[in-house]
Amino acid sequence: MNLRQIRQFIAVAEELHFGRAAERLNMTQPPLSMSIRALEETLGVQLFNRTRKSVALTSAGAIWLDHARKVLADAERLPGIAQRAAQGQLGQLRLAFVSIASYTLLPDLVCRFRAAFPDVRVELREATSDVQFDALAKGEIDAGIIIHPGEGFRPALSHHSLPSEPLVAAVSQCHIPSSAILSQSIAFEQIADAPLIFIPRQVAPAYFDIVADYYAVHGKPLRIYQEAIQMQTIIGLVAAGLGISLVPRSMTEMSRKGVHYLSLEGPTPTVETCMIWKDDGDQPALQSFLDLLDPAVR
Repeated sequence: MNLRQIRQFIAVAEELHFGRAAERLNMTQPPLSMSIRALEETLGVQLFNRTRKSVALTSAGAIWLDHARKVLADAERLPGIAQRAAQGQLGQLRLAFVSIASYTLLPDLVCRFRAAFPDVRVELREATSDVQFDALAKGEIDAGIIIHPGEGFRPALSHHSLPSEPLVAAVSQCHIPSSAILSQSIAFEQIADAPLIFIPRQVAPAYFDIVADYYAVHGKPLRIYQEAIQMQTIIGLVAAGLGISLVPRSMTEMSRKGVHYLSLEGPTPTVETCMIWKDDGDQPALQSFLDLLDPAVR
Protein backbone atom coordinates (compact mmCIF):
# COMPACT_ATOMS: atom_id res chain seq x y z
CA MET A 1 0.00 0.00 0.00
CA ASN A 2 1.26 3.46 -0.87
CA LEU A 3 0.02 7.03 -1.10
CA ARG A 4 -0.71 6.65 -4.80
CA GLN A 5 -3.17 3.83 -4.04
CA ILE A 6 -4.76 5.80 -1.21
CA ARG A 7 -5.21 8.77 -3.54
CA GLN A 8 -6.78 6.47 -6.14
CA PHE A 9 -9.11 4.90 -3.56
CA ILE A 10 -10.32 8.36 -2.47
CA ALA A 11 -11.00 9.38 -6.08
CA VAL A 12 -13.08 6.24 -6.74
CA ALA A 13 -14.88 6.61 -3.40
CA GLU A 14 -15.83 10.21 -4.18
CA GLU A 15 -16.80 9.62 -7.84
CA LEU A 16 -18.32 6.14 -7.34
CA HIS A 17 -17.39 5.57 -10.97
CA PHE A 18 -14.11 4.08 -12.18
CA GLY A 19 -14.21 5.95 -15.49
CA ARG A 20 -14.67 9.38 -13.95
CA ALA A 21 -12.11 8.61 -11.24
CA ALA A 22 -9.57 7.52 -13.87
CA GLU A 23 -10.16 10.74 -15.82
CA ARG A 24 -9.73 12.79 -12.65
CA LEU A 25 -6.43 11.00 -11.98
CA ASN A 26 -5.25 11.41 -15.60
CA MET A 27 -4.99 7.66 -16.16
CA THR A 28 -6.94 4.94 -17.93
CA GLN A 29 -9.56 2.80 -16.22
CA PRO A 30 -7.98 -0.69 -16.40
CA PRO A 31 -4.83 0.20 -14.41
CA LEU A 32 -7.02 2.00 -11.85
CA SER A 33 -9.25 -1.05 -11.43
CA MET A 34 -6.17 -3.28 -11.04
CA SER A 35 -4.65 -0.93 -8.45
CA ILE A 36 -7.83 -0.88 -6.33
CA ARG A 37 -8.03 -4.71 -6.54
CA ALA A 38 -4.41 -4.92 -5.38
CA LEU A 39 -5.16 -2.55 -2.51
CA GLU A 40 -8.09 -4.68 -1.38
CA GLU A 41 -5.92 -7.80 -1.54
CA THR A 42 -3.22 -6.10 0.51
CA LEU A 43 -5.75 -5.05 3.15
CA GLY A 44 -7.69 -8.31 3.00
CA VAL A 45 -10.85 -6.20 2.92
CA GLN A 46 -13.37 -5.44 0.16
CA LEU A 47 -13.71 -1.66 -0.14
CA PHE A 48 -16.25 -1.47 -2.99
CA ASN A 49 -19.32 -3.39 -4.10
CA ARG A 50 -19.19 -3.47 -7.90
CA THR A 51 -21.88 -4.32 -10.47
CA ARG A 52 -22.03 -3.65 -14.19
CA LYS A 53 -24.05 -0.49 -13.52
CA SER A 54 -22.83 0.84 -10.16
CA VAL A 55 -19.98 1.19 -7.68
CA ALA A 56 -20.66 1.60 -3.96
CA LEU A 57 -18.54 1.69 -0.86
CA THR A 58 -18.82 -1.21 1.54
CA SER A 59 -19.35 -0.41 5.20
CA ALA A 60 -15.65 -0.99 5.82
CA GLY A 61 -14.78 1.15 2.79
CA ALA A 62 -16.92 4.05 4.03
CA ILE A 63 -15.18 4.00 7.43
CA TRP A 64 -11.76 3.63 5.81
CA LEU A 65 -12.43 6.65 3.59
CA ASP A 66 -12.32 9.07 6.54
CA HIS A 67 -9.00 7.64 7.72
CA ALA A 68 -7.58 7.62 4.19
CA ARG A 69 -8.40 11.31 3.78
CA LYS A 70 -6.61 12.12 7.06
CA VAL A 71 -3.54 10.12 6.01
CA LEU A 72 -3.42 11.87 2.64
CA ALA A 73 -3.90 15.30 4.24
CA ASP A 74 -1.07 14.55 6.71
CA ALA A 75 1.16 13.40 3.88
CA GLU A 76 0.51 16.59 1.94
CA ARG A 77 1.57 18.60 4.97
CA LEU A 78 4.87 16.75 5.34
CA PRO A 79 6.93 18.97 2.99
CA GLY A 80 5.80 22.08 4.85
CA ILE A 81 6.58 20.45 8.20
CA ALA A 82 10.09 19.59 7.00
CA GLN A 83 10.64 23.15 5.80
CA ARG A 84 9.34 24.68 9.04
CA ALA A 85 11.50 22.32 11.10
CA ALA A 86 14.57 23.29 9.06
CA GLN A 87 13.73 26.96 9.64
CA GLY A 88 13.51 26.49 13.42
CA GLN A 89 9.73 26.95 13.54
CA LEU A 90 9.00 23.47 14.94
CA GLY A 91 10.62 21.20 17.50
CA GLN A 92 11.83 21.87 21.02
CA LEU A 93 14.32 24.08 22.82
CA ARG A 94 15.79 22.87 26.11
CA LEU A 95 17.19 25.85 27.95
CA ALA A 96 18.89 25.94 31.34
CA PHE A 97 19.51 29.12 33.32
CA VAL A 98 21.07 30.38 36.52
CA SER A 99 18.62 31.83 38.99
CA ILE A 100 19.62 35.47 38.45
CA ALA A 101 18.63 35.20 34.76
CA SER A 102 15.02 34.63 35.78
CA TYR A 103 14.97 38.20 37.13
CA THR A 104 16.58 39.84 34.10
CA LEU A 105 16.50 38.92 30.42
CA LEU A 106 15.07 35.36 30.53
CA PRO A 107 11.35 36.22 30.90
CA ASP A 108 11.49 38.71 28.02
CA LEU A 109 13.49 36.34 25.79
CA VAL A 110 11.17 33.40 26.36
CA CYS A 111 8.07 35.54 25.88
CA ARG A 112 9.34 36.95 22.57
CA PHE A 113 10.46 33.51 21.38
CA ARG A 114 7.12 31.87 22.14
CA ALA A 115 5.32 34.70 20.33
CA ALA A 116 7.53 34.32 17.25
CA PHE A 117 7.69 30.50 17.29
CA PRO A 118 4.55 29.18 19.02
CA ASP A 119 5.06 25.64 17.70
CA VAL A 120 8.48 25.21 19.33
CA ARG A 121 8.14 23.61 22.77
CA VAL A 122 10.33 25.41 25.31
CA GLU A 123 11.62 23.36 28.25
CA LEU A 124 13.20 25.46 31.01
CA ARG A 125 15.51 24.11 33.69
CA GLU A 126 17.11 26.08 36.50
CA ALA A 127 20.69 24.95 37.10
CA THR A 128 23.96 26.35 38.36
CA SER A 129 26.74 27.15 35.90
CA ASP A 130 28.79 24.03 36.65
CA VAL A 131 25.77 21.75 36.20
CA GLN A 132 24.99 23.36 32.84
CA PHE A 133 28.45 22.55 31.46
CA ASP A 134 27.88 18.87 32.22
CA ALA A 135 24.32 18.93 30.87
CA LEU A 136 25.55 20.37 27.56
CA ALA A 137 28.27 17.74 27.31
CA LYS A 138 25.69 14.99 27.85
CA GLY A 139 23.20 16.49 25.37
CA GLU A 140 20.60 17.06 28.08
CA ILE A 141 20.10 20.73 27.17
CA ASP A 142 20.50 22.75 23.97
CA ALA A 143 21.77 25.96 25.57
CA GLY A 144 22.29 27.59 28.92
CA ILE A 145 22.52 30.98 30.54
CA ILE A 146 25.40 30.96 33.01
CA ILE A 147 27.46 33.40 34.99
CA HIS A 148 30.30 34.38 32.68
CA PRO A 149 33.32 32.19 33.51
CA GLY A 150 35.89 34.64 32.16
CA GLU A 151 38.66 32.75 30.43
CA GLY A 152 37.31 29.40 31.58
CA PHE A 153 35.23 28.49 28.53
CA ARG A 154 35.53 24.97 27.25
CA PRO A 155 36.87 24.94 23.68
CA ALA A 156 33.93 22.89 22.35
CA LEU A 157 31.34 25.45 23.45
CA SER A 158 30.16 28.59 21.71
CA HIS A 159 29.10 31.57 23.77
CA HIS A 160 27.53 35.00 23.54
CA SER A 161 28.01 37.61 26.25
CA LEU A 162 24.92 39.12 27.84
CA PRO A 163 24.65 42.47 29.65
CA SER A 164 26.64 42.83 32.87
CA GLU A 165 25.20 44.31 36.04
CA PRO A 166 26.65 45.74 39.24
CA LEU A 167 26.59 43.91 42.53
CA VAL A 168 24.62 45.28 45.45
CA ALA A 169 24.66 44.39 49.13
CA ALA A 170 21.74 42.32 50.37
CA VAL A 171 21.47 43.10 54.08
CA SER A 172 19.19 42.97 57.07
CA GLN A 173 18.99 45.26 60.10
CA CYS A 174 20.64 42.54 62.17
CA HIS A 175 24.04 43.49 60.76
CA ILE A 176 23.69 46.93 59.16
CA PRO A 177 22.84 50.23 60.88
CA SER A 178 19.51 51.82 60.06
CA SER A 179 21.25 54.93 58.74
CA ALA A 180 22.85 52.93 55.92
CA ILE A 181 19.53 51.32 55.05
CA LEU A 182 17.86 54.71 54.91
CA SER A 183 20.57 56.08 52.61
CA GLN A 184 20.13 53.12 50.20
CA SER A 185 23.93 52.83 49.87
CA ILE A 186 26.75 51.47 51.92
CA ALA A 187 30.53 51.62 52.12
CA PHE A 188 32.55 48.43 52.09
CA GLU A 189 33.87 49.16 55.60
CA GLN A 190 30.31 48.82 56.93
CA ILE A 191 29.93 45.27 55.64
CA ALA A 192 33.55 44.10 55.77
CA ASP A 193 33.18 42.17 59.03
CA ALA A 194 29.56 41.06 58.63
CA PRO A 195 29.01 37.30 58.18
CA LEU A 196 29.01 36.61 54.44
CA ILE A 197 26.54 34.25 52.80
CA PHE A 198 27.80 33.22 49.39
CA ILE A 199 28.08 30.51 46.76
CA PRO A 200 30.74 27.79 46.71
CA ARG A 201 33.50 28.58 44.22
CA GLN A 202 32.87 25.49 42.06
CA VAL A 203 29.34 26.68 41.29
CA ALA A 204 30.46 29.93 39.61
CA PRO A 205 34.23 30.49 39.84
CA ALA A 206 34.25 33.87 38.05
CA TYR A 207 31.51 35.31 40.28
CA PHE A 208 33.27 34.00 43.38
CA ASP A 209 36.60 35.51 42.27
CA ILE A 210 35.01 38.89 41.52
CA VAL A 211 33.78 39.14 45.10
CA ALA A 212 37.04 37.74 46.49
CA ASP A 213 38.96 40.39 44.54
CA TYR A 214 36.59 43.09 45.84
CA TYR A 215 37.37 42.07 49.40
CA ALA A 216 41.10 41.81 48.64
CA VAL A 217 41.21 45.33 47.17
CA HIS A 218 39.89 46.56 50.50
CA GLY A 219 42.43 44.51 52.42
CA LYS A 220 40.04 41.84 53.63
CA PRO A 221 40.06 38.06 53.03
CA LEU A 222 36.88 36.46 51.77
CA ARG A 223 35.52 34.47 54.71
CA ILE A 224 32.20 32.78 54.01
CA TYR A 225 29.99 32.17 57.03
CA GLN A 226 27.36 30.15 55.18
CA GLU A 227 27.33 28.66 51.68
CA ALA A 228 24.23 28.33 49.49
CA ILE A 229 23.85 27.40 45.85
CA GLN A 230 20.64 29.16 44.82
CA MET A 231 20.17 32.94 44.96
CA GLN A 232 16.73 32.51 46.45
CA THR A 233 18.28 30.56 49.31
CA ILE A 234 20.94 33.21 49.86
CA ILE A 235 18.28 35.93 50.09
CA GLY A 236 16.28 33.77 52.47
CA LEU A 237 19.28 33.35 54.76
CA VAL A 238 19.87 37.10 54.73
CA ALA A 239 16.22 37.59 55.68
CA ALA A 240 16.74 35.18 58.58
CA GLY A 241 19.50 37.44 59.88
CA LEU A 242 22.38 35.01 59.29
CA GLY A 243 24.49 37.51 57.38
CA ILE A 244 24.84 39.68 54.29
CA SER A 245 25.60 38.90 50.66
CA LEU A 246 26.70 40.58 47.44
CA VAL A 247 24.25 39.80 44.66
CA PRO A 248 23.53 41.06 41.12
CA ARG A 249 21.31 44.14 41.04
CA SER A 250 18.57 42.18 39.25
CA MET A 251 17.94 40.35 42.52
CA THR A 252 16.35 43.55 43.84
CA GLU A 253 13.28 42.33 41.94
CA MET A 254 13.01 39.59 44.56
CA SER A 255 11.27 41.34 47.42
CA ARG A 256 11.72 39.60 50.75
CA LYS A 257 10.60 40.90 54.14
CA GLY A 258 13.58 41.99 56.20
CA VAL A 259 15.98 42.20 53.24
CA HIS A 260 17.31 45.52 51.97
CA TYR A 261 19.35 46.01 48.80
CA LEU A 262 21.98 48.75 49.05
CA SER A 263 24.22 50.19 46.36
CA LEU A 264 27.96 49.84 47.03
CA GLU A 265 29.82 53.12 47.36
CA GLY A 266 32.95 53.63 45.27
CA PRO A 267 34.12 51.35 42.44
CA THR A 268 31.52 48.62 42.15
CA PRO A 269 32.20 45.05 41.00
CA THR A 270 30.04 43.75 38.17
CA VAL A 271 28.95 40.26 37.17
CA GLU A 272 28.17 39.15 33.63
CA THR A 273 26.00 36.36 32.30
CA CYS A 274 26.34 34.67 28.94
CA MET A 275 24.63 32.16 26.69
CA ILE A 276 26.51 28.92 26.00
CA TRP A 277 25.74 26.17 23.51
CA LYS A 278 27.39 23.37 21.58
CA ASP A 279 27.52 24.46 17.95
CA ASP A 280 26.97 21.31 15.90
CA GLY A 281 25.41 23.14 12.95
CA ASP A 282 22.06 21.34 13.11
CA GLN A 283 19.91 23.07 15.74
CA PRO A 284 17.37 25.23 13.88
CA ALA A 285 15.21 25.98 16.93
CA LEU A 286 18.28 27.04 18.89
CA GLN A 287 19.46 29.27 16.05
CA SER A 288 16.04 30.96 16.03
CA PHE A 289 16.41 31.60 19.75
CA LEU A 290 19.94 32.95 19.34
CA ASP A 291 18.66 35.37 16.70
CA LEU A 292 16.62 37.05 19.44
CA LEU A 293 19.89 37.82 21.21
CA ASP A 294 21.75 38.97 18.11
CA PRO A 295 21.04 38.06 14.45
CA ALA A 296 24.81 37.80 13.96
CA VAL A 297 25.05 34.84 16.36
CA ARG A 298 25.09 32.09 13.72
